[in-house]
Amino acid sequence: MSAAEHSDPVHEPRLWRDDGWTARVIKNEDDDGWAVEMVKDGESEPALVGPWTMGRDKKNPKPLDTAAFNTLVKTASEVLRRHEQQRHAQLHREVEVDGPEGRVTVTLDVVSDDDDPYATLAARDASGAALASQRVSAGFRLSAASAARWVDAGFPRPRED
Repeated sequence: MSAAEHSDPVHEPRLWRDDGWTARVIKNEDDDGWAVEMVKDGESEPALVGPWTMGRDKKNPKPLDTAAFNTLVKTASEVLRRHEQQRHAQLHREVEVDGPEGRVTVTLDVVSDDDDPYATLAARDASGAALASQRVSAGFRLSAASAARWVDAGFPRPRED
């Protein structure tokens, strides 16, 4: 869908689009109930899919409303934030070691390129000044021991065995 299609809010019983999000009430594939999916504008996959309340007739879904939509946006945003934090934790590692000149922070930042994944191994002193930076394989294992060896050896290109 184009950005223009998402510019006007939609407030229907089973479709609510506003503030960069779309909530859609759908038939629950697993049972006779209903589910709601939350999709952030520009994304193809829902950020959140969860059960949805039945209406008073116990057959049709409860209609979406402002309060429910706002709660769903908050929940879906939190899910995306946690996914982003987890992704960052997978792609960024950091350890501190003692070097000849004092405390050194060693970081490993993975670039998950489909064609050429790699990582950057870097060192900073206690004041944050850059000491060294090396391109290494995306599979490089950063640990306190490997960081200490690299720092103590004067930041040579690390062996990756």
